[in-house]
Amino acid sequence: MTALSDLGRFLTLADTAEILNISSGQAYALVRSGELPAIKIGTHGQWRVERDVLEHYIAAKYEESRRMSLWQQSEYSDLPELFA
Repeated sequence: MTALSDLGRFLTLADTAEILNISSGQAYALVRSGELPAIKIGTHGQWRVERDVLEHYIAAKYEESRRMSLWQQSEYSDLPELFA
């Protein structure tokens, strides 16, 4: 697997998919939905994801996961019978 820092500024969807360990189709879906910002470059409109944008996306997903975990834990803290 290629290290993110070893790649250039703009990543192909294939590179993006490899880094995220998802399929190219899933990477394309993230871009098309707007969840992962990308730009089209060239006459054929090849999608490219900026490396910094991908790094921020990954960090945001970690934060989202952390918050979801805390939220789920707080739901159960109100149920004393689970901790008896």
